Amino acid sequence: MSRSITGAATRHSGGPRRRAAMAVASLTAAAAGLSMLASGTAAATAPKGATAQPAATRAALAPSLVAGAGAGVGFAEQEAEHARTTGTVIGPGRAAYTLPAEASGRSAVTLQPGQYVEFTLPSTANAISVRYSVPDAANGGGITSPLDVTVNGGAKKTLTLTSQYAWLYNQYPFSNDPGAGLLHPGDWITECACVPNQTTPEPTVTTPFRPNHFYDEQRLALGRTYKAGDTVRLTAPAGAAPTTIDLLDSQQVAPPKIDLLAANVLLFGADPTGRRDSAGAIDKAIAFARATHLKVYIPPGTYQVNRHIIVDNVTIEGAGNWYTTIKGHEVALSTPAPDGSVHTGVGFYGKDASAGGSSNVHLSGFAIQGDVRDRIDTDQVNGIGGALSDSTIEGLYIQHTKAGMWFDGPMKNLRITGNEIVDQTADGINFHTGVTRSVIADNFIRNTGDDAIALWSEKTEDTGNTIDHNTVQTPVLANGIAIYGGTDNTVSANLIADPIREGSAIQAGSRFGAEAFTGHLWITGNTTVRAGTYELNWNIGLGAIWLYALEKNIDADIEVTGDSFLDSTYNAIMLVSDFPVKDLYSITNVHFKDIKVDGTGTSVLSARVAGGASFQNVDARNVGAVGINNCGSFNFTPAGSEFAVTDLGGNDGGGTTGDWLAPWELPNTITCDDRPAVTPPPAPSPW
Repeated sequence: MSRSITGAATRHSGGPRRRAAMAVASLTAAAAGLSMLASGTAAATAPKGATAQPAATRAALAPSLVAGAGAGVGFAEQEAEHARTTGTVIGPGRAAYTLPAEASGRSAVTLQPGQYVEFTLPSTANAISVRYSVPDAANGGGITSPLDVTVNGGAKKTLTLTSQYAWLYNQYPFSNDPGAGLLHPGDWITECACVPNQTTPEPTVTTPFRPNHFYDEQRLALGRTYKAGDTVRLTAPAGAAPTTIDLLDSQQVAPPKIDLLAANVLLFGADPTGRRDSAGAIDKAIAFARATHLKVYIPPGTYQVNRHIIVDNVTIEGAGNWYTTIKGHEVALSTPAPDGSVHTGVGFYGKDASAGGSSNVHLSGFAIQGDVRDRIDTDQVNGIGGALSDSTIEGLYIQHTKAGMWFDGPMKNLRITGNEIVDQTADGINFHTGVTRSVIADNFIRNTGDDAIALWSEKTEDTGNTIDHNTVQTPVLANGIAIYGGTDNTVSANLIADPIREGSAIQAGSRFGAEAFTGHLWITGNTTVRAGTYELNWNIGLGAIWLYALEKNIDADIEVTGDSFLDSTYNAIMLVSDFPVKDLYSITNVHFKDIKVDGTGTSVLSARVAGGASFQNVDARNVGAVGINNCGSFNFTPAGSEFAVTDLGGNDGGGTTGDWLAPWELPNTITCDDRPAVTPPPAPSPW
């Protein structure tokens, strides 16, 4: 999302968005060669000596601890560190640039050749997803390595794992070269606590410098249905690279959807084997469907598309995102586009807002798999893009694009529901500039390279949007959910776990040239888990939720109600401004009510800004330091801190000094500890 938290930050999505008869034929040919996921139940029994395994988790916790928050996903998540294994459990650990820190639950299992990890299925399943990490090539660019998969000791399937979409290095926007020197030697870095090119002698950094983005994932159809209690074993065979397994997702995938009353892309020349480019055929099917008022249907298969498919006033349905895959290469442009893009790639794009945008677009039931291996902010290589009004996006699986979905408004009334977005180099979903009355709900987003979900009110406010019941896991950089300015937006009932660095679970920020917050911002019923990262540029820890005044005051009505902050690495709540503007901007009119804080490494509240907030029925336990770390604007006036705390009652639970909000701390006692010691809290438990 940003080059640095304190530096000159820019955000880009890319440039302009360009861009059949009824199918009654049999779909047998289109589906040929595919493993039909919905076939019969296996009769084999678990291997002798297999042991029972803990039930499926959500965000690496018992589901009861996060009940009511997050997406209703169709899979069961199981952590490798809880499975039977002959490998080595790594972690837990939260230090950035390490394999444990980027793992779900901050722990994983590393397999050497011949070692395995074995999962006991908690429910019937005919398909799995494996989240893993294998090493990079010595000079970057990735390697491939096999992983054997057996169920109940039966026939072996082999996944070819790859690190070609992982392993970035260096400063933002990162490099694929592990041996590269500093990309920005004029930026301050914590490693030397200096600006390297302004220091004599100029220091050198150890390479690889700041390795990150270690994990990727792969799906596998098992070919038949297995029952609860059956065992899935993942083995690193002879000759494999050291392989780290983070988790296994297992699920029962429904049969493919067949739509005969539609413009079938096969009848327009699309190739379901993926050998020939199908972009032109899909364009023809779209044109025919619009003329005849039909849907477009993309049957089972893999379709090669290496550019944007422009959509307007059309419905495009696949057979399901396990069956229909739109897959493409990142293609270098002969000359840069007007917006600065130097590549194009697979994606479905509405028309640019400047050209009126697109409307009445409905996309569902297919996967988009790109070939993006680095981050070029001006490139338009997102899975979904452009401006889409009065439209829906449902049931997609998007992997290896830059941003999963990036929209440039003005636009209105878009519903994004039930999608999976994984392994991006930038954002998961971003509403950029004047997006109104739109919904992001019930989506699962894992391993983004920037904010998983963001509203960015650059130039024009995002207004009246709702971000509800989404699950976000392991955003490598920046935040789980970020709101940059805007009016009357709602963030509700989301589950955000394991942000890695330079961000946290939830942020409301006055930054990136965003319009001011006005009206209301409701942050309601969300749950954060193991949030609060270490901010390299400030050399401090962030709160699980943090409000950040960098470019303007934050003075809209912000209501934080009914949220739970579990196992926060540092503070649960932080209100902060950057030091160079600490006497210019403040944060006021923020209200916390009916909050549960279960475990903080430091305080419940860290205030590093002028202003104030009110607190009511904020219950806390397992607090690692004084309840309120109040530095205000660091002027340390005789009248106390510039940040005032208003106690509206019911604020219970202990820190090191008794109830976290003690009378002696009110209204603005200076309790400033710039970098307090961290006391790791115990794991969350039922309240």
